Amino acid sequence: MFSREVIWQADLILLGVMTLAGLLAMWIDKTIARRNGVRVQRGKKAWRRIPERTLFLLAIFGGSLGVLGGMYLFRHKTKHKSFVFGVPAILAVQAALIWLLVAAAAG
Repeated sequence: MFSREVIWQADLILLGVMTLAGLLAMWIDKTIARRNGVRVQRGKKAWRRIPERTLFLLAIFGGSLGVLGGMYLFRHKTKHKSFVFGVPAILAVQAALIWLLVAAAAG
């Protein structure tokens, strides 16, 4: 149906899109977190943030590199042990799976 090359290209595009989505989600959440401090001080209602569960789901479904990059680029969620250890662990598992898939396809 589709050649292996087309499938690998689609996978790389999907991985890139998810990485950008993870990075964007971290930036949006950090921006809302900053603005909520000012809003609450002025007596306004705080905006809703992106739930941590959603950020982890983005990481699990291929955006771990973007979420990890966003953590340190925007200094966001770096004090949460679940993120400091969890996101790199997800990335390591994904890297191992990719390595196994590439090895299986080559051999």
